[in-house]
Amino acid sequence: MQAASGAALNAPHTTSSDRSIRRRGHLLLVAGLATVWVVVDQVTKEWALARLDPGEVVPVLGELLQLRLVFNPGAAFSLGTSATPVFTVLATVVSLAILWFSRQVISPAWGVALGLIAGGAVGNLVDRLVRAPGFARGHVVDFLALPNWPVFNVADIGVTCGAALVVLLALRGIEPTEPDAPDAAPDNPQERA
Repeated sequence: MQAASGAALNAPHTTSSDRSIRRRGHLLLVAGLATVWVVVDQVTKEWALARLDPGEVVPVLGELLQLRLVFNPGAAFSLGTSATPVFTVLATVVSLAILWFSRQVISPAWGVALGLIAGGAVGNLVDRLVRAPGFARGHVVDFLALPNWPVFNVADIGVTCGAALVVLLALRGIEPTEPDAPDAAPDNPQERA
């Protein structure tokens, strides 16, 4: 077998087609994980709405983990309670930006991170779009409580874990995408001439 001039005989052969398939796979990872996260988030919120009364405290692990149903019109830590429509727009933009960026992701770890963030953002976006007091002004359902921490939900766990993973990946120097490299030597011997 003849190698292209200057190419190693055992060099990995990565074509644009290979990169495209990998990217599609990682886009599916992001979209699939985000979808699963949204479903789990919404199911747990419906469970909390059916089983808990607002303000009621139900110990799960003593005072370490409690269930307490609250409705949050603001962002994390109940900041910006009068800016619910702004958070609705921001969550929409962030979710769409993540999906657009995910088309280029080549790292499975970045796919997981972005899937968690997108799933969390969309999970809370659903609340803002469909819950009282109305479209784009809905309050987010929160029901998990830790000591000295604001009440949160499964969507918040996704955003937090995804963001922590992004920081870890960035600190380790793991790139989410790769520059388009020129294709390796063609498979067809006639194209080599």
